[in-house]
Amino acid sequence: MQMPLIDPLNQSVSQHLRALVVDDDDLIRSNVAEVLGDDGWRVAEADSAEQALELLHREAWSLVFCDVRLSARNNHEGYDVLRRFTDERPEARIILMTGHGSAVGALDAVSSGAYDYLMKPFEMEDIKRISRAVRRGLEKRAHPGVSGELPESTVYASDIDLIGVSAAFVEVMKMVGRVASTNLPVLITGESGTGKEIVARAIHRRSPRVDEPFVAVNCGALPAELIESELFGHVRGSFTGAMVDRRGLWQEADHGTVFLDEITETSPAFQVKLLRALQEGEIRRVGSNQTQRVDVRVIAATNRDAEQEVHEGRFRQDLLYRLNAVTIQLPPLRDRREDIRPLANHFAKRTIGTDRTIGFSKGALWLLENYDWPGNIRELENAVVRAVALCDHVVRPEDLPERVRRRFNQDESGNGRFGSAPALDESLQSLATVEHRHIVRVLASTGGNKQAAARILGIDRTTLQRKLERYDLEKSEESGG
Repeated sequence: MQMPLIDPLNQSVSQHLRALVVDDDDLIRSNVAEVLGDDGWRVAEADSAEQALELLHREAWSLVFCDVRLSARNNHEGYDVLRRFTDERPEARIILMTGHGSAVGALDAVSSGAYDYLMKPFEMEDIKRISRAVRRGLEKRAHPGVSGELPESTVYASDIDLIGVSAAFVEVMKMVGRVASTNLPVLITGESGTGKEIVARAIHRRSPRVDEPFVAVNCGALPAELIESELFGHVRGSFTGAMVDRRGLWQEADHGTVFLDEITETSPAFQVKLLRALQEGEIRRVGSNQTQRVDVRVIAATNRDAEQEVHEGRFRQDLLYRLNAVTIQLPPLRDRREDIRPLANHFAKRTIGTDRTIGFSKGALWLLENYDWPGNIRELENAVVRAVALCDHVVRPEDLPERVRRRFNQDESGNGRFGSAPALDESLQSLATVEHRHIVRVLASTGGNKQAAARILGIDRTTLQRKLERYDLEKSEESGG
């Protein structure tokens, strides 16, 4: 009888499939462990940071899922676990889980060495996705060769106004955290007002160049005949008015970062010289025959479709390829409405300082969260600052700009559209009430089968269990209600 062949590679990989799940929520911990176990991992569990650290050297962990908040008294125990494992088990992939996720949390987690950052409630498919990605990484390690993974990042403090909790913005911040520690050029795209310069500064402050200059240049604001001199400098007499030699901003940023905003507004002639500077790592001042070596990282940004600009002949394709080693697309504010309320609160607090408190009425919040914000975060900030200046202690609909109020009071024909009643009518049911009743109906239709109910609701079993506990539906089932 012929013995089955054993793949030594698969056998080697399977020996490294050891995972640790750290969470003080028994249900979440066991569910994550079960999914990993079904995917071929040998899984251990810990319900505290102390227990996780005790297990640190028990096994050669390849994968660790850890909750950020492991006790009521400490919101950052998960980061303590992350730091210890990163220092002492650098081969392990650490995934932080949190029920209080934010964009800056995602950035800090990934910048601090986390492999990924999951916001609860997450789907079990997310666990499988990560499991398989890490397994593929183990298989690549078994084959010596070039790795496509980004290197680990250095730890930095949260010092930038990156406000947001939406899944779309959190994903962007994870990419920022991953790319920050590299030297790759980055192209940031997004509508005007989405915060491209703030993100560029976040990349710089999480990079090894953090102690060197960050120089921002608005290419669209510089006349075509001056942009070369502004960036690369000039020598005396090179043009009318050039009375002395002058260093350009490129040299001012030596060893640091240059941020080229509105890069697609530059002329074809300047694009050729910029491409040479990027390719050769050297510049030539206007009027000079000598080149100078300059070490800068370039981050560019545009509110246009760069590919379309190339297609229409306004932007060089080779320059685009040189700039967009990594592209980060910032979502417009209308696609991340969950971030409007925290952003509004942030702008209000920053405007009034610590002298007094400020709040928002339900009507004002409804208007803010349902307006489309064509000017994005910049327009929202302007509206909030204006409203705070006009109100007493509470921002009301009448304090908001007319364009925000008008958008919901009239349609194109001038007739009433939404009016104020839908925003303020207290008789309307809350989302929680609607959700509670719908879950009850679905459970009734499945005869109490939770797995079937979760499938109909489009959520995982863990999420359904949490909702049952929130609405006290477990008690109702036990009592026959």
